[in-house]
Amino acid sequence: MSECATEILGTSRAIAHLRDFVPKLGRSDASLLITGSTGTGKEHIARAVHQHSHRSRKPFVAINCGAIPDNLFEAELFGFERGSFTGAFQAQKGKAVLADGGTLFLDEIGELSPLCQTKLLRMLEEREVQPIGAPRPVKVDLRVVAATNRSVEEQVEEGSFRSDLYFRLNVARIVLPDLSERPEDIAIYLLHFIRHFNERTGYNVGGPNAELLDVLSQYDWPGNIREVRNFVEGVFIDPPRGAIGVDHIPQAFMQLQRSWRRSGTDERDRILAALEATDWNKAEAAKALRWSRMTLYRKLTKHHVTRGGLGL
Repeated sequence: MSECATEILGTSRAIAHLRDFVPKLGRSDASLLITGSTGTGKEHIARAVHQHSHRSRKPFVAINCGAIPDNLFEAELFGFERGSFTGAFQAQKGKAVLADGGTLFLDEIGELSPLCQTKLLRMLEEREVQPIGAPRPVKVDLRVVAATNRSVEEQVEEGSFRSDLYFRLNVARIVLPDLSERPEDIAIYLLHFIRHFNERTGYNVGGPNAELLDVLSQYDWPGNIREVRNFVEGVFIDPPRGAIGVDHIPQAFMQLQRSWRRSGTDERDRILAALEATDWNKAEAAKALRWSRMTLYRKLTKHHVTRGGLGL
């Protein structure tokens, strides 16, 4: 998807539904949970919802929950006063305050520790934050959108994610499909990123020829839209004069392609092979297939796969 715009690309039924649903979400202030595999464009969709909302003229502030240590999470989200702890030489506003009036995007929400989950839940319930060292809390008016590539429902069952926080976030839900589930959109993303890198580099690279498009349409794209972008960027390292052919596939991608071809072309057979190889350990099977567990569960349902592969 575009680096800056919030256009939702694709012609598949799932994307058409999403394109219709996003403006409706924009008219609501309900908390939103976006789930999907890595690279499916969760932040892009969060920005699209923000742009369709009455908050669009206010900030969209993103925070990567998986990249912040527990001891820094409170300072990052709520802010702190000068002198409130060693190294606090000047006051700093937290991301929640910076997002006041707009949207706070919490990426990788499934990575939060129980302690941080508790602090976040209080903010959502009270709609206020207490900067470290501040004498009183600060009210905030914001819409919260959270995203994860993990199965939050499974985390709740395991006890690693608070059920009350889950229910607070999961008021509205978007489940982004893997690119492998909508192969008709692959060519659209290829052409989109080719245009993007042509504009960025000044080259005039053409689209993929028929042979290459056939190869790429059969590939699983485990990295989803992000992997398509990386593929096109790799082509532009030594760009062709005209259409892109199979001879222009970047070496790193060639290795993925060979690995995929060795594993067989039938998705259901590959799922069964991975499950049998891991003694039906779904977490390990998902890793072997280069999918998230959420993606594996969806495909198990899609192909009616049960233990033994009988499809009953």
